[in-house]
Amino acid sequence: MNLRRTGAVTRKEVRHILRDARSLAMALAVPILMLVLFGLALSLDVDNVPTMIYDADQTAKSRDLIEQFRGSRYFQILGYTNNYKAIEQAIDRNKILLGVVIPPDYSRLIGAGKQANVQLLIDGSDSNTASIALGYAESVVQSYSLALRSDGQNRRGMTQNAAPVDSLLRVWYNSRLESKNYVVPGLIAVILMIIGSVLTSLTVAREWEMGTMDQLLSTPLRPTELVLGKMIAYFGVGILDLAISVACGVWIFQVPLRGSFLLLVFTSCLFLMGTLFWGIFLSARSQTQLEAYQMAMLSSFLPAFMLSGFVYALESMPPVIQAVSHLVSASYFVTILKGIFLKGVGMRVLWVEVLFLAAYATAVFVLATRKLKQKIA
Repeated sequence: MNLRRTGAVTRKEVRHILRDARSLAMALAVPILMLVLFGLALSLDVDNVPTMIYDADQTAKSRDLIEQFRGSRYFQILGYTNNYKAIEQAIDRNKILLGVVIPPDYSRLIGAGKQANVQLLIDGSDSNTASIALGYAESVVQSYSLALRSDGQNRRGMTQNAAPVDSLLRVWYNSRLESKNYVVPGLIAVILMIIGSVLTSLTVAREWEMGTMDQLLSTPLRPTELVLGKMIAYFGVGILDLAISVACGVWIFQVPLRGSFLLLVFTSCLFLMGTLFWGIFLSARSQTQLEAYQMAMLSSFLPAFMLSGFVYALESMPPVIQAVSHLVSASYFVTILKGIFLKGVGMRVLWVEVLFLAAYATAVFVLATRKLKQKIA
């Protein structure tokens, strides 16, 4: 391999990138746009659950229970009603997620020391959100029930019995349970995979369409030098996208960066090289730029979004899908990013993922080189 010829290809690609100012501006603006849209709009937090109250008891006891819901940050009481039909209509029209029904004998049963039921009507269209909201509502009711039992024992002069098991909760790595701390690191992997594969997927196909490939073939340039030269040129654009994404995540979204910044840069470079080589491979096997672009989007966006653990937990997927996710480089990079950002772990923990990224970049480089040799031949 001749470094001089590789550098000549790199300079050629850099000039092309700088001449196409609109594509360059779009490549640099996409990370900001995706971070803003996904970081702000994609929230896994279940807060301010829209709630409607049906208080058939209308007593001080029932109003105390309602105040428990009003005082919780997880619920937003939108209104009151005196029948089931209004709750049903509000759920059908997606105005509320939860309906709380307090029966007419609620305070009487409590005063008699008996068990009183509270009905929770919940929209189960989104099973995940419904399950979380139901857990919050049950927690509010149970806490109020324990407070009532304790108050009743005090009035009767009875000794309060401590709960046999008391859980002490401590949340690690994301103490405030904010979904942005989970989403933003994974989003960096999605951005780099899409930008890297799409940018380089057009390079070789463009040479064939514009007729400049014949000029390259008349030179002593080798496929290895062509692949490396094109990758290096777009590698600089990818590093700029990485810097923009990390800066936005740390300074705008306030995502903690607890691990090594150097390890973050090193692993990002490995992942970026593999992604760029993959785009060149797709470009080498495509006949047109449109075909290369479509293949790049299909093989980058969907796997990075669906099979990387960026949003959806891989553990909850069928075994076959989990097996396929092991072939997606973004799944390893997402693990690395979350480990560095949130957990502050280093190479001692992440060495398997780092090794896979290095092997993936090497394998895709070999594939791209061989495909280019076949196409030239």
